[in-house]
Amino acid sequence: MRDRPKPDWYQWWMTSADRTSTASVTSPVAPGSSPGDLFQLLLDGTPRTRAELAQLTGLARSTIAARVEALMESGLISAVGEATSSGGRPPSRFAFDPSARAVLAVDLGAMHAVVAITDLAGRVLLRRRTDLAIASGPTTVLDTVVAEARQLLEVLQLTAGDLAGVGIGLPGPVEHTSGRPANPPIMPGWHGFDVPSYIRRSFDVTVLVDNDVNIMALGEQRMHWPSHDNLLFIKVSTGIGAGIIGNGQLQRGALGAAGDLGHVRVGRGGDVLCRCGNVGCLEALAGAPAIAAGLTGTNAHGSDDLVKLAEAGDVATIAALRQAGRDLGEVLATCVSLLNPSVIVLGGALSSAGDHVLAGAREVVYARSLPLATSQLTIARALSSTDASSDDAGVIGASMMVTQHVLSAAAIEDLLVPRTREPVTP
Repeated sequence: MRDRPKPDWYQWWMTSADRTSTASVTSPVAPGSSPGDLFQLLLDGTPRTRAELAQLTGLARSTIAARVEALMESGLISAVGEATSSGGRPPSRFAFDPSARAVLAVDLGAMHAVVAITDLAGRVLLRRRTDLAIASGPTTVLDTVVAEARQLLEVLQLTAGDLAGVGIGLPGPVEHTSGRPANPPIMPGWHGFDVPSYIRRSFDVTVLVDNDVNIMALGEQRMHWPSHDNLLFIKVSTGIGAGIIGNGQLQRGALGAAGDLGHVRVGRGGDVLCRCGNVGCLEALAGAPAIAAGLTGTNAHGSDDLVKLAEAGDVATIAALRQAGRDLGEVLATCVSLLNPSVIVLGGALSSAGDHVLAGAREVVYARSLPLATSQLTIARALSSTDASSDDAGVIGASMMVTQHVLSAAAIEDLLVPRTREPVTP
């Protein structure tokens, strides 16, 4: 990536950092009728010849040739061999080149940061996990992220100029259009902080920010449930939240607060005070600190301690996790009736403590939800939490958030306009 010469108009992409809304890049034109739409046909990675592209789009071969040339110059597609010749020189095939640029993908939790570099297909090239308290404040946390990112780029022999964009997940509500956290309950000092502008001081590219559970939902669906368009991803850790995918689209809500399940009141809550100021919240009963505080005779403080105790067979811990699952199931039963998902995926640190939370959630959801809503419902542990890629769902989702923006038809169209627009006759 580093040694590839950049076209003159490549700077447009690198300076489009103020474009923070994926809604602004929805293409209004018919498939194949613009250079950006032509590029969408190649995003699946299937190599195609100019003739095949002309047949798919109905465009003239001369038009296809000009647009393929422009996309080749951008580095976004490349020649990948030749097709069988029917006489004369074999035609070249072209396909999307995910290595054309890199993406900085960041997943921030209450007590950790995962920083990764991916290619444009979301493949993780290198990542690093660091213990980092989100309560340290935005400048401390983001400075650490930038430092980690620079080290990863150096190891990969890349520079900031190779980045197409930056995607960041935060453990709290985010106004996605501005990238600013909105009254996050566990993030003191973050409310209204301009995260994209701060990051662009170091990396002058598009910076997109969302709730961490939203990006984990995107990543988990992409990695393990691609055929399911109605999915709930539940993160059970220090806090509890949901990423909602409905009809294939991430649902953020009016102010980015959709899916904040941790602060829904549950029947067993009584007068238990939550750190948000309300009483009876799910998080105050089933969040990792609350579970740990309810255990006697242990030194458990958070998720890691609970996981270790459960793995060691501690009966009291296992029972507490099972009850936390039941409390979660009470809230999820309402979600099932309201949203009718086909899959509910439990992720987060506590999901790796065996199937105890999962079992409790299933018990209540299947008992309290109507048979029609559960007849084809799968409730499963996040597959990314059961293997070596346990940190990848968040960073892959953050990468997807960026690539869906910068590789959209309208974004590519704007990128190629200087090369494809006919000169105006005075």
